[in-house]
Amino acid sequence: MAILNIPTENRKLTDAQEIREYLAGVGIFYENWNTARGLSESATAEEVLAAYAPEINRLKEMGGYVTADVIDVKPETPNLDVMLNKFNKEHFHDEDEVRFIVEGHGLFHIHPKEEGKPVIALEVVAGDLISVPSGTWHWFDLCSDRRIRAIRLFLDASGWSPHYTNTGVDKDFIPACFGPAWIAPQQPLIKNPILP
Repeated sequence: MAILNIPTENRKLTDAQEIREYLAGVGIFYENWNTARGLSESATAEEVLAAYAPEINRLKEMGGYVTADVIDVKPETPNLDVMLNKFNKEHFHDEDEVRFIVEGHGLFHIHPKEEGKPVIALEVVAGDLISVPSGTWHWFDLCSDRRIRAIRLFLDASGWSPHYTNTGVDKDFIPACFGPAWIAPQQPLIKNPILP
């Protein structure tokens, strides 16, 4: 289940209904889907799309999306840092950014343009669907394990092109996920010579 953090208010939401309502208030569509589909980690993109076909078709009807694909990012993905650097700075797109998380997790920061609305951070995990409307200022980071597999829907098969805002606001926020399971274990700085 997603975690919504509002850093300037020192506030965290973990209830799906509260998250859905808060996100709706800043124009973001959010749902949580059942992921029990019998898919293995080695399932092909075609198998993933087939397993979620009813939900994908519903979204296509709702939003006019014409195509769907699966992105599968792992720490060993070639040129991963280049790909991440394209989207981890504040930007917007000319079409909605629709993602359903099949596996792994990531972090969306949303910067509402409305006066008085704070920047929020939404950690998405398997089962979470997010639709960031075109024109919404946002950025995306992976969590420390650098793993995400997601279904993406598009109005145009060419994908999302970022338009950078260059406000610099993204530099004020730490790209850290909030769930305790995602905190990378730390090695001791000095080995205790007495303990084994």
